[in-house]
Amino acid sequence: MTGEDILLGIALTVALATGSQILANKLRVPALIVLLPVGFAAGALTDVIHPARLVGPDFPALVSLSVAVILYDAGLGLNLRNLTGRTRSVVVRLLIIGILVTFFAVAGIGPALFGIPLRVAAMIGVILVVSGPTVVGPLLEYVRPTDKLRRILIWEGTLTDPIGGILGAIVFHAVATSHRIDIGRGYQIGQFLLSMGVGLAGGAVATVVLWLALHKLRLGETLGTLAQLATVILVSALCDVVRDDTGLIAAIVTGLAITNLPGMDMPARRPFLETLVQMIIGLLFISISSAVTPASVVPVLVPSLILIAVLVLLIRPFVAYAAARGSDLTVGEWGFIGWMAPRGIVAASTASAFSATLVEKGLPGASKILPITFLVIVGTVLLYALSAAPVARKLEVVRSARTRPLLVGGAPWVIGLGQALKTAGLDVLMWAGLDEERERITSAGIELAHGEMLATATNPRARLEGVTAVFLLTDDDDFNALASVVVKDNVQGPVYRVGPPRDSHGVVAPYTGGDILFGRALVRQRLAARYERGARFHVQPGSTPVPPDHDILFVVRADGRLAPVTATQTVTPLPGDTAVVMGSV
Repeated sequence: MTGEDILLGIALTVALATGSQILANKLRVPALIVLLPVGFAAGALTDVIHPARLVGPDFPALVSLSVAVILYDAGLGLNLRNLTGRTRSVVVRLLIIGILVTFFAVAGIGPALFGIPLRVAAMIGVILVVSGPTVVGPLLEYVRPTDKLRRILIWEGTLTDPIGGILGAIVFHAVATSHRIDIGRGYQIGQFLLSMGVGLAGGAVATVVLWLALHKLRLGETLGTLAQLATVILVSALCDVVRDDTGLIAAIVTGLAITNLPGMDMPARRPFLETLVQMIIGLLFISISSAVTPASVVPVLVPSLILIAVLVLLIRPFVAYAAARGSDLTVGEWGFIGWMAPRGIVAASTASAFSATLVEKGLPGASKILPITFLVIVGTVLLYALSAAPVARKLEVVRSARTRPLLVGGAPWVIGLGQALKTAGLDVLMWAGLDEERERITSAGIELAHGEMLATATNPRARLEGVTAVFLLTDDDDFNALASVVVKDNVQGPVYRVGPPRDSHGVVAPYTGGDILFGRALVRQRLAARYERGARFHVQPGSTPVPPDHDILFVVRADGRLAPVTATQTVTPLPGDTAVVMGSV
């Protein structure tokens, strides 16, 4: 390729990756649904984005390092405190049973479906055992299942990726060197354990390095993010040099350790690292799908559809049922787990890397590995994306649309507001720092959040589960302003703060953006003063006229959604709604 072709190929790949993800976001569908067909079409229409021509034989190495960064970021989101008891046992059984059943089933039916040797079918089977957080996560955000289901599926999807990568490398070497598959020998089990050991050792080294860099040196956001990227890439590369695909284990172990070590002073890594991960995902899928030609897809199209049906209708429900036995999962919960197993980036990357080498070695049927994997990825993602939401509603595992607010503050007027929202039918949660305020909250009959909740909410890697709206109502305006910025990315819903006084000389509060509760007129001091003079919060039907001396603060819609009045938004109660107003007794 000429220099102009390389520049055009890079620019086109970046543009397609970015444009596809923007389009997917606007359509509210997983990005893979757009990325894969766009890459496939671009590969059929032009040669400039084909990875074999644009990058050359080094493309698999770049894919491996890119996936390591993705898995490190996924590992940062795995909090061990959320994986306890029976939830942990379900995840472990999903991993073990799912990997074994999927591998042997695909390897068993592959030769009959595709007319390929058993060793090639085994290679496809081990590639398809993985799922992945890059596709499961967006699907779950769209479907909104219960927190328990979300934890189980995210943990399963994240942990199957490195394990599947290791197994894929072992099966690949067995097939490539001996031209037969014999993973039952103790030798292959030893190879797996050795690979796991290398990955765990690499993860331990990376964890120590990042602990020194982030905890001792206290690097800021920019340097801290650079240190994380450099460490993960370096250690993953060294592990891959020692043992193929062990870098994936090292990457996810590092992410898990960093996010769960006590006392880690992690920088606010989200903005840059998440942007980088999104770009990597887009570039990989565009590049890999462009390598799949229409001529390679047509011969395996019908058998691949049969394989997808077997995976979706037989294998996954059986795995979910076997994993859920003896657990506290309801029928609806294990049924939804049985309807959620899309394939993602690791399946695509391993198929791209292994198939090219096996084709070069002249293994019969190896050229079918990539198009079969491509079709399974497209088919499973498309099927689950279109059906997951109605299935979740049918099984009654969707989180309720009813808002569960967290009120932060313990002043008397805040407690009175919490009681009014509770009277309006909401499940109210409150948090306060002082013991006397916490006692007043408990005496008022409102549920008190545990002491670590706000610390969890301000952790840049944490997720505040069970809360769908946060209202910051403390007497410290600067705290409210800062917390509104930190907490907003960790709550499945909006974050609001009460307004500071107009003449406030606070360090942060007057200058921080964000939606202000109740507008600039009803600021914190005025609310507290009116409450002290005898004004109270009242709950009335939405169809009842609001008295002239009363102010509408909230409207609880008929379906339980809470709509607050803000500086930029007025709310009108409708028949069937409930209004929360403030006025004289």
